[in-house]
Amino acid sequence: MDDPAFMRLALEQARQAQAAGEVPVGAVVVRDGQVIGRGFNRPVGAHDPTAHAEIMALREAAEAVGNYRLDGCDLYVTLEPCAMCSGAMLHARLRRVVFGAHDPKTGVAGSVLDLFAERRLNHRTQVEGGVLADDCGRLLADFFASRRAQARVAMQPVREDAVRTPDERFADLPGYPWSPRYVSDLPSLAGLRLHYLDEGPAGASVTWLCLHGNPSWSYLYRKMIPVFLAEGHRVVAPDLPGFGRSDKPKKQAAHRFGWHRQVLLDLVERLDLRDVVLVVQDWGGLLGLTLPMEAPQRYRGLLVMNTLLATGDASLSPGFLAWREMCARNPEFDVGRLFARGNPQMTPQECAAYDAPFPDRGHRAALRAFPPLVPDAPDAEGAAVSRAARDFWRERWNGRSLMAIGRQDPVLGLPVMQALRTDIRGCPEPMILDEAGHFVQEHGEPIARRAVGYFRP
Repeated sequence: MDDPAFMRLALEQARQAQAAGEVPVGAVVVRDGQVIGRGFNRPVGAHDPTAHAEIMALREAAEAVGNYRLDGCDLYVTLEPCAMCSGAMLHARLRRVVFGAHDPKTGVAGSVLDLFAERRLNHRTQVEGGVLADDCGRLLADFFASRRAQARVAMQPVREDAVRTPDERFADLPGYPWSPRYVSDLPSLAGLRLHYLDEGPAGASVTWLCLHGNPSWSYLYRKMIPVFLAEGHRVVAPDLPGFGRSDKPKKQAAHRFGWHRQVLLDLVERLDLRDVVLVVQDWGGLLGLTLPMEAPQRYRGLLVMNTLLATGDASLSPGFLAWREMCARNPEFDVGRLFARGNPQMTPQECAAYDAPFPDRGHRAALRAFPPLVPDAPDAEGAAVSRAARDFWRERWNGRSLMAIGRQDPVLGLPVMQALRTDIRGCPEPMILDEAGHFVQEHGEPIARRAVGYFRP
């Protein structure tokens, strides 16, 4: 292999850094034509200022050869190395360093200074720069442009008819390390700010679109997302308006079935999601199950958990009607306590994370609005589109489907899900979790592992 070929391997590592929300720099160490060390930037995720791509690759290579001296080895890195990494390379006695893009701010292989040309040092390492410089530079430029755009959206003032949960409410949530992303220029949002997670490579073979329900948010998928990412897949998990880190309209009347559905359709279109496995539960299913018929070519699979299609021509379950009545009687119910009751395995900190988006009554309009929004008559908003979706799933769905059911769910449990299964063409026998309740994702790791194998391309 030649220098460009090894640099392309370093670029693959850089893309892994980008997927993890780190500055996209990647490196590989090569000996006798074989890669013996790989690394990508990890200082943010590892809480380690030394976790640069080059250092990670050097550590792996040294472990592989059983020696901190790497005589006869070459290191390829997508960005001109800094002083720290250059010092480590010299200590390792590398034969050669090849980098892609020049770094005019911190590069010490000729930009700010040239550490490798310092004659007072007792080792000489050959250096060559500019290999695939355009590709390496473009990846960095696109990353920082995206960061600047996200920063602008994050700083956007909240609309007068909405509220925004303070960021400090979301600090140090257990099991939720991912960086927030925002969009506010979708036509349906009209200036509201929508939060979503977008992890993993944009060109992944599978994209998992994870839709939450009421009163949860994207935190619900924290046990499933790592499994999907470990496969090299992409995960997109939005917070519906009124939930999570998204802006929250103050008035209940702002929340309508058709509006929330259109927000999701706009987001799928904006992110140009393809090879999608749709992952739904609760309102994530009520809304999400109506999406694929609008663009079937985007979807390859369905992972469906305790939810329903509310078509208005069938009675809602007694469990759901009891939930609706409880919400009407106790509109300020404690969200964390609700999760604790059905999930005794959760820690107090995890339960509190579900309360984080709702610091006071003014942030809870969506929680009050959603129970009465479930279509319960043929002419109710959302009923007609749900009936059209039912026809789609019965007659035109050509993807694979997997159903997981929490047996302990008193609202949308086995009877509701078995009825839904008959409406999904080719849906096999469900995966039943005996200990899980309504919020099945709290037992989500085994479901995600099963789904990864089932939907593997």
